Amino acid sequence: MATLSSTHCRLHLTCSFSSSSSSSFLQRVTFSSNRFLHTNLSLKSLHQIPQQHASSYFKLQTIITLSAAAATVAPVESDNDNKGLEEKLSSVTSLKESLGEFGFEKDENESIVSVTVVGASGDLAKKKIFPALFALYYEGCLPKNFTIYGYARSKMTDADLRNMVSKTLTCRIDKRENCNEKMDEFLKRCFYHSGQYDSQENFAALDKKLKEHEGGRISNRLYYLSIPPNIFIDAVKCASLSASSANGWTRVIVEKPFGRDSESSAALTKSLKQYLTEDQIFRIDHYLGKELVENLSVLRFSNLIFEPLWTRQYIRNVQLIFSEDFGTEGRGGYFDHYGIIRDIMQNHLLQILALFAMETPVSLDAEDIRNEKVKVLRSMRPIRLEDVVIGQYKSHTRGGVTYPAYTDDKTVPNDSLTPTFAAAALFIDNARWDGVPFLMKAGKALHNKGAEIRVQFRHVPGNLYNRNIGTDLDRATNELVIRVQPDEAIYLKINNKVPGLGMRLDRSKLNLHYAARYSTEIPDAYERLLLDAIEGERRLFIRSDELDAAWSLFTPVLKELEEKRIIPEYYPYGSRGPVGAHYLAARYNVRWGDLGVDIDQ
Repeated sequence: MATLSSTHCRLHLTCSFSSSSSSSFLQRVTFSSNRFLHTNLSLKSLHQIPQQHASSYFKLQTIITLSAAAATVAPVESDNDNKGLEEKLSSVTSLKESLGEFGFEKDENESIVSVTVVGASGDLAKKKIFPALFALYYEGCLPKNFTIYGYARSKMTDADLRNMVSKTLTCRIDKRENCNEKMDEFLKRCFYHSGQYDSQENFAALDKKLKEHEGGRISNRLYYLSIPPNIFIDAVKCASLSASSANGWTRVIVEKPFGRDSESSAALTKSLKQYLTEDQIFRIDHYLGKELVENLSVLRFSNLIFEPLWTRQYIRNVQLIFSEDFGTEGRGGYFDHYGIIRDIMQNHLLQILALFAMETPVSLDAEDIRNEKVKVLRSMRPIRLEDVVIGQYKSHTRGGVTYPAYTDDKTVPNDSLTPTFAAAALFIDNARWDGVPFLMKAGKALHNKGAEIRVQFRHVPGNLYNRNIGTDLDRATNELVIRVQPDEAIYLKINNKVPGLGMRLDRSKLNLHYAARYSTEIPDAYERLLLDAIEGERRLFIRSDELDAAWSLFTPVLKELEEKRIIPEYYPYGSRGPVGAHYLAARYNVRWGDLGVDIDQ
């Protein structure tokens, strides 16, 4: 006697309007031995239902509801139960047949995603974007139907692009056995089209090629603008007018910088919105895609021990530190136009600060999270010039090797005052953070490379062990460190008794070292952000009002620095940066947390 009691059966129906409408819905019916039937109907927009089917929409809902109810499955114990199951399965078949009445047809391959990398011959595309797309393909995260196009002014063939891209592709450590096969399959999906960024005719030719690959399916198109900001608008205009999807979505990823100040940023946003809606614009800040940055909200909102401490009553200061151990290395021309404050602090570090300091959002919906971030930015006190220290690295000889000064870069003017280092004290004037200094520090050509968040807690009032700690109370302060990169980790510094008969205290660490705890390789930030853009998830992208609030905070002090031609403090290549940064911290009774050596224990 046959039994189906352990059967786990899934029936997937993907249905779309047979008309040219871009709306589609997905109907899933799941049978399992746990007696539950799950059915989900989602419509992109009721307004997009063809007029001839609108009157039948409620009838369709009724059919789905009744069929789902009839198909509820119980454990099978006899042949009679098997017969009952067959009858219930037939009701789902009736559901499928009923869909035809409304002009739906089953087609699991109805849509295709076309990703076009504009500026495909540039370093960012070669080193980050194409490898990230391949990683997504390798992990099975891309849709079954997808095409990747490179677009640039350089004259190349499809074979030239594939050869260029193949040199930067790598496979995940745990799945290398089919690496070459996956690479070949991926490269077959990559094509190239040469054209000018301001030519609608060239983009129309690209559109024609995309349509050939799309083969009449619903086309969803993602454009990644890996080009200089001065040609953003030309490319967006041409892509929007000549190469938008006719029956699906069109989205555009825009790389920083988003202007140089409030005025230029607002002008850029206004120009973009002449051709795109806000929902089509994905302003990317790759630091928001870092694993430890995304984990911030999880750490805080899903662990009871942290949320009560996340306030001025317990936190003495918060430090956001970014350092690179190399200089501009040929990028001086670009960097000199922006400087370290615009390049790192106004976007990367400020975005991390907003995520760290925001109130609990209503939900994990993108708009709810971004609403809370905007509130933080608008609550911030204007930055005073005296709360900012700037520096510029100079030549230095160490170990017989001479390292160049910033102005030794041939693309940088000899009299440049552009800062390669900056430190600032920021304050949030709200009930949670009133009076707590948020110290930012970012620089190039420093002694190490890294990015971290340091949360220093207040001293223990009336500490019974002050005699054992000594006079340096800062060394006994609890500190939570979130190391964003490299060698990702989260650790909490605590005071602990050293084993033995005496009473000697030691500062130890409760350490979550990602490489030791998790065997899975951490995805690159671009992988996460590209996947989010394809799926329409905007949580890690920057909204226009968020951008306005960020620039409003930094624009006044940037203008003051430039108008007064403030001379940066010079620091040796490979040092810890200008001495002025330490005086700034000391003014608020703070010691930079990265001055000591953290040893994993």
